Amino acid sequence: MGSVGLLYVGAVLFINGLMLLGKVEARSAGIFNLFVGALQVIVPTVLIITSGGRTEAVLGASGIYLFGFTYLYVGIGLLGGFDTTGVGYFSLFVAVMALGYAFVNFQLLNDRPFGVIWLYWSFLWFLFFLLLGLKHDHLTTYTGWVTAIQGWVTAALPSFLLLSGYWQNWNQNLIATVLAVFGVVVFGVLWALTGKRGTAATRAGRAGGETLAAH
Repeated sequence: MGSVGLLYVGAVLFINGLMLLGKVEARSAGIFNLFVGALQVIVPTVLIITSGGRTEAVLGASGIYLFGFTYLYVGIGLLGGFDTTGVGYFSLFVAVMALGYAFVNFQLLNDRPFGVIWLYWSFLWFLFFLLLGLKHDHLTTYTGWVTAIQGWVTAALPSFLLLSGYWQNWNQNLIATVLAVFGVVVFGVLWALTGKRGTAATRAGRAGGETLAAH
């Protein structure tokens, strides 16, 4: 059941990334965030109820709420036109907790691929904190690309491979290594292409605003 929910996490991250890139209208993205947010609250609740009290099952389900509440928060905020500070600082909480879940996957569950994936999510939600909580608008394009890519790499593709049975048949250390290298290289290149340009554009915009104000 968790793999099914993960598939739609991929979809909502892809949609939200396109929204940040200006390809999807915000309110229409908000509706889909509500759909996936509700799903990501129902799924872990069912998993916990049917877990029989098994610690590992409860632990795995507990992390899903972090994302379910994020998408509900984002969806309501987009539809209501609310300030993003709250969801931004909640994203900081998620980013910190994701480090803990990464540690658990590496050390306790011996699931290295998802240990790396939790690090991906920690990085992404920290970007959400910088963009939505601290209002670093120059990160919008970079965050949009990272969000859209992570939708496929950390959620949609792993979910499909898990559901089809292919994921379990592959070397887990190899998957973890490929994911780690891909993340460092791709997000590093993206920053070189969009991050610095976004910073320069923001500075230019501020300088232009100051010039207009002076006149």
